[in-house]
Amino acid sequence: MARLGNLKSRKAVIETCLAMNASGINQGTSGNVSLRSDKGFLITASGVPYDAMTPDQVVEMDLDGGYYGEWAPSSEWRMHLDIYRSRPEAQAIVHTHSTHATALSCLRKDIPPFHYMIAVAGGADLRCADYATFGTKELSENMLRALEGRKACLLANHGTICFGPNLAKALWLAIEVEALCHQYFLACEAGEPILLDPAEMARVLDKFSTYGKQDAEALAKAQASGEAPVKRD
Repeated sequence: MARLGNLKSRKAVIETCLAMNASGINQGTSGNVSLRSDKGFLITASGVPYDAMTPDQVVEMDLDGGYYGEWAPSSEWRMHLDIYRSRPEAQAIVHTHSTHATALSCLRKDIPPFHYMIAVAGGADLRCADYATFGTKELSENMLRALEGRKACLLANHGTICFGPNLAKALWLAIEVEALCHQYFLACEAGEPILLDPAEMARVLDKFSTYGKQDAEALAKAQASGEAPVKRD
């Protein structure tokens, strides 16, 4: 029998899957979602439609590659496992076959700094992992190399994978990556995009260290540079 601990977390995984498909960045059962747990992680079952998925069909796995219950985990479980084992900051993962990200992944090229928001992935470009058959150790190893210093990457002839500190932020990043890939696709159709230089991307990445943060230290840093307003009493 499946262990139904973390019922709230299981429901959150399903809700994220439904939001993923509703946003248009995934279709059918092609993508998958996981959430770190105290014993390992929870991941969507293989081949189960998200609008019919029940909490017992969210599979519990440990970090040694074992799973519990009657339902087999997603065929991409290894990518999730290896991210959780190698990136302690990863608390949630979203893998999609979003249209433009997947199309660009078929070119097997990194996405360059055509827009400053490319920094949301953690670096000055969005890397594309080398191709390998889905569900294989080779694919997972290729993915980990592409994710060095990054929170997202493309997977050649496949799609994209993103992680974050929670499900909401992992999903947000997946949506943002698809938007960037769409923008880059359109820019390339119109001409040759003008890329931001390394110095500018270094500045952008420094600013992103405080982007969206409300803590006092981050705010003070931004205020000291004159790039955040000063709070009045």
